[in-house]
Amino acid sequence: MSITIRPAHPEDAAQIVQMVNHFAAQNIMLPRSEENVQQTIEDWLVAMEQPPQPSQRCIGKIVGCGALVPLNDKLVEVRSLAIHESQHGKGLGSTLVTELVKMARERGYMQVCALTLRPQFFIRLGFEQVDRWSISPKVWQACIYCPKFHRCDEVAVLMNLATIHLIGDDRNRQPAWNHLLKWGEWQPLRLAYRYEYQEEQQPKS
Repeated sequence: MSITIRPAHPEDAAQIVQMVNHFAAQNIMLPRSEENVQQTIEDWLVAMEQPPQPSQRCIGKIVGCGALVPLNDKLVEVRSLAIHESQHGKGLGSTLVTELVKMARERGYMQVCALTLRPQFFIRLGFEQVDRWSISPKVWQACIYCPKFHRCDEVAVLMNLATIHLIGDDRNRQPAWNHLLKWGEWQPLRLAYRYEYQEEQQPKS
């Protein structure tokens, strides 16, 4: 069977939720509801395993999915990247991420980020590892509600899509972009996080 990557359709939501929540049950990713997927369906890509008969094209099986979640007008996150066990090790995950990055570029975003347990997978695709506190919109919008917030084992990765112009002489060249996420945006939450974590560690009376 051939595999086609395409934008998700509303009728794909049930299969997407089933796949994502299968891995969420293993504590690999966060669960998603069908209502949430339906509301954001235009932000999802699916990898479809097509039956050999063209007449059955519409009833193929979803073997991979992933979504873009806007965090602000310049930064978008790759989220809910899930690949069926039958396709592990075949490069489908890399292809899906590449297509999601392409979609982010077409939509005009300047940065793509992800939180992952497999940073090397993303680094091989052109991302770089960063301090997870540097992607502050993600922390504000999602992480603060996660039950693993105070003991997160995920790593933040980031890809810059904007063209980079080098400045300085050949001995000391540096990128000329201005970082989109400033110190003042995430520092208050970082301090609050430290305070709450210290409170958790205090012995209960």
